[in-house]
Amino acid sequence: MLVKQVMNSPAITVLPSATLVEAARTMLDHRISGLPVVDLDGKLRGIITEGDFLRRTEIDTETRRPRWLEYFLDTGRIADEYTHAHGRKVEEVMQTNPITCRPDEPLESIVELMQRRHIKRLPVVENGRVVGVVSRADLVRALLPLLVSLKPQELVPDWKIATTIEACLKAETWPGSLIQTKVKDGVVTLTGTVFDQRQQEAMHVLVENVPGVRSIVDELLWIEPVTATVLGPLGTGPT
Repeated sequence: MLVKQVMNSPAITVLPSATLVEAARTMLDHRISGLPVVDLDGKLRGIITEGDFLRRTEIDTETRRPRWLEYFLDTGRIADEYTHAHGRKVEEVMQTNPITCRPDEPLESIVELMQRRHIKRLPVVENGRVVGVVSRADLVRALLPLLVSLKPQELVPDWKIATTIEACLKAETWPGSLIQTKVKDGVVTLTGTVFDQRQQEAMHVLVENVPGVRSIVDELLWIEPVTATVLGPLGTGPT
């Protein structure tokens, strides 16, 4: 799936000369956490987000340090913090050189970028102009219909369920070789040993996503690896 398939377009933007009041009202009215800042030609100049409103003198949250400590800091940094805390225009508090993406980029690279840089939204730029915005909320909206139709209710032979589970297990490295499965009338019984309870949780997810599975009987033993204490069986659970 590509960015252009999930992005919001046209993007809701703001001019650099706009006031913070205008920017804040736009964000609240549209229930969004950030705005691309563009010039009159639609070219990206920066981005302003909720985070840029956190350190403000009006709500008494600007950065404060002991006076003596400021003598050891870069004066440019201190001046920049002052501008962000007291500025009245978008161009005075916005983040310049924001990270962007293209409409034809795969979502996989966008998700990796969002996680690595801890950002919630990306302006989508094409030919130098902002054509949309892709956010974490857009990814959730794209995911929802796929989750709803993920597992159709259908009758699947036990042998086919077992074959599918076996193939899924071979494709992963976390199960190890100590987990076995048995299928009867669509009910999957898990036996064997795990050394981390997260393996059990992942095993349930793997089996639940196999078409035809009706329920799971969990007879896995959990052995604590440091003390070799047996803490299982871990229990049962429906899909």
